[in-house]
Amino acid sequence: MADWGDTTFMKQSTLATAGFGLVTKRTRKRVFLDEMNLVVPWTELVNLIQPFASSGTTARGGRPSFPVETMLRIHFLQQWFGLSDPAMEEALHDISLYCEFARLDPGAMRLPDETTILRFRHLLEKHNLSIQLLATINATLATKGLMLKTGTVVDATLIAAPSSTKNSSGERDPEMHQTKKGNQWHFGMKAHIGVDAESGLVHTVIGTAANVNDVTQGHGLLHGEESVVFADAGYQGAAKRPEATDVEWQVAMRPGKRRALDKNSPWGSLLDKAEQLKASVRAKVEHPFRVLKCQFGFTKVRYRGLAKNTAQLMTLFALSNLWMARGTLLQRAKA
Repeated sequence: MADWGDTTFMKQSTLATAGFGLVTKRTRKRVFLDEMNLVVPWTELVNLIQPFASSGTTARGGRPSFPVETMLRIHFLQQWFGLSDPAMEEALHDISLYCEFARLDPGAMRLPDETTILRFRHLLEKHNLSIQLLATINATLATKGLMLKTGTVVDATLIAAPSSTKNSSGERDPEMHQTKKGNQWHFGMKAHIGVDAESGLVHTVIGTAANVNDVTQGHGLLHGEESVVFADAGYQGAAKRPEATDVEWQVAMRPGKRRALDKNSPWGSLLDKAEQLKASVRAKVEHPFRVLKCQFGFTKVRYRGLAKNTAQLMTLFALSNLWMARGTLLQRAKA
């Protein structure tokens, strides 16, 4: 019996290794990548990056470089699954699904290493291509009627940065700062976004240190075609700032003032209902933050300096737009 069991185990191992495994379950990760593969406008994005990429050989004039689309797919895998450059290199060797998505042969003699992955990210940073990636994806969504541009919702969220000084420089990132929210202190940066009031898709991203007041960035989050802006109480006074335009600001009442309303009186009840309506519109700005932090697992900055982290935020919000709109895009593709 022991010999028969050993032989069976060896046969099963050999068949699985040879690619005859019978497991057909579509995992959530595979479903996610299949959907994103269909909704990302690869051709437009590759055409955007191609003029800036080296052609034919690497910088050293040696082995042929990997296609731009392959490197872009790897870059997006990093954003979706929170992988560093070394971790991404190892994942390509360990996870065949990632190679499949990146259009690579898992058995190839050569796969992109962490240096190649790093160089591609530096290419995007050097030419400010992240903001163009966001613009290109949004233009694609706009052609499909998913961004109406009649109203904007603005908000900001804190992104933590390492506060430890146990690093090569012996100091915290000088471009990050601390701020107090409620009774807690936070160290890091802020991601300020402007989203379409109808769809909740992000059209503008600004990165600042955590101690920058939200209202100072409010007008920078507008695309210029909206007629109304919705914001929370942190944007009180936005309409009176020097850079203000004739756009209408619907800013939430301060919490203490709202609690003091007499909701039994006609006027107090009317004001409270107006605040509820404004809050229902403002709620859409929370969806992109949820996708970044819960779906993509982005809760802490990966790099030093605001420029690199802001570039990553733009890419993440561009991908979050595709994630939130994927249902509509896939339905229209089938029609």
